[in-house]
Amino acid sequence: MPRFLTIGYGDQAGYDRTPQAIRDAAHREDARLRAAGALMGVAGRPVQVRNRDAARLETLDGPFMSSALPIAGFAVIEAADLAEAIEKVSRVPCAVAHGVVEIWPLKQSE
Repeated sequence: MPRFLTIGYGDQAGYDRTPQAIRDAAHREDARLRAAGALMGVAGRPVQVRNRDAARLETLDGPFMSSALPIAGFAVIEAADLAEAIEKVSRVPCAVAHGVVEIWPLKQSE
């Protein structure tokens, strides 16, 4: 089954202004996705890694990407196609609590 990487963006203020019943339902949706085998996690502090010419390792604290909302978490889900992946994440906390969820199809590397 195809896999998709999801990136949830959201902040505490958006979460807090979402009605409690909607938040509770969104967390139940997360639990359903985990029960179905999704790998989910809350975003920690990122570290950039570079190793130019495999000879000069460099690290830098902080994100490379930037957005209007902070990254809240990641998941790897399975879905038959992009439409099903969209349906699966359309009711998770970041999607319903004034955030956004990106879906990235994971292509198999050879």
